Amino acid sequence: MRPANARGDIVSDTTFAGRTVLVTGGGTGIGRAAALAFAEQGAATVIITGRREAPLAEVAAQHPAVLPVVADVATEQGASAAADAVRAQGGALDVLVHNAGVIRLTPLSTPDLAAARDVLDVNVLGPVLLTTALLPQLRSPGGSIVLVSSVLGHLASPGVAVYAASKAAVDSLTRSWAKELAPRGIRVNAVAPGTVRTDVLGAGGLNADQVDAVRADHDRRVPLGRTGEVTDIAPWITRLAEPGSSWLTGQILTVDGGWELL
Repeated sequence: MRPANARGDIVSDTTFAGRTVLVTGGGTGIGRAAALAFAEQGAATVIITGRREAPLAEVAAQHPAVLPVVADVATEQGASAAADAVRAQGGALDVLVHNAGVIRLTPLSTPDLAAARDVLDVNVLGPVLLTTALLPQLRSPGGSIVLVSSVLGHLASPGVAVYAASKAAVDSLTRSWAKELAPRGIRVNAVAPGTVRTDVLGAGGLNADQVDAVRADHDRRVPLGRTGEVTDIAPWITRLAEPGSSWLTGQILTVDGGWELL
C-alpha cells in the first residue's frame, strides 16, 4: 500500500528513487515540508541547509534520507559547503529547491538599508550564488530547479516593497534560467505561495498580534477563506520537480487561495 503524506493524500514512494535533492531553508516551514515530501517519495538523499543547527536536526530525525548541513547559502562559504555536501553523496544533484527566504518591513517613511540588503542578499543573490556553485553537479540532462517565489512578486505590496521586488526578481530568474539551461536538459520552474502559516512574518519583525491581524484580514478577503498551510505548497514543489513533468519549464505556479483574483 502506498504511503500518505501529511494531508492524507496517497503518494508514490518511488517517484524520486535514487535521486539526490537539496532544499535550502529546509529546517522550517515550506522547506521542511518539501524536504520530507521528497524523502517520503523515495529520494536517496535530501540535503537540507539553514543557518541554525537545531531545526535542521529536528527535520533529519524525521526521516533517515534527510541530511542536515548548517550553511548560509546567501554567502560564498555557504554555497561551497552545500556543494561539498553534494559531492560527498556521489557528486550528482537531481533537484535543487531554492526555498530559503526572508521578509523585512521596508516602508519608505523609515528607510532601513540593512534590512533591504538582507532581503536582496538572501532572496536573490543566494539563489544565484548557489546555482552557480552547483551547476557543474546538477544532472544534465534531467536536472530540475524549483524556486519558491511569492504572490507578492506580482502584486502591489506597500510596506514590504523590497521583499516584493526580490520575489519579482525570482520570477525573472526562473524564466531566464529556464531558457538558458534548456539546452542542457535542466528544467527551471517556481511556485508562488500566498499567505502560508509559517514563522516568516514573525521573523520579519511582526509581533504575535500583528501576525494574527494579517492572517485574519487575509482570511476575510481571500476567496477560499483561509490561510495556507505548508502542505498546500510542498506537493506542488515535488510535482514541478518530478520526472513526470519533464516537458514543463519556465512556469511560475501561483498557489494562494485566490488572493491574486482580488
